[in-house]
Amino acid sequence: MKGYLVVLITIPPELAQEFARELVERKLGACVNISEVNSLYWWKGKVEESKERLLIIKTKVELFKDILKFVKEKHPYSVAEVIGLPVVVGNEDYLSWIDESL
Repeated sequence: MKGYLVVLITIPPELAQEFARELVERKLGACVNISEVNSLYWWKGKVEESKERLLIIKTKVELFKDILKFVKEKHPYSVAEVIGLPVVVGNEDYLSWIDESL
């Protein structure tokens, strides 16, 4: 099996759709799901709470650096969440579709 990732990125709600579309159009992700989340986190010494969107990107390992570069150029946060989780097993038909899409 080739190397696949699920990449997680949180983003302000008003930017999620455009950000996800650009990731797909640039062929950095075969599919991007957008989910509503309430985030609680430490920032500058105190606990903050935000309504955000979670982008769930299905991609290949070799595209992670390009995704990270894209996020650093376009994302409004000074420290953006970009986490790649390896796909250990998956539907071979779906993984082949990722290959074809990217």
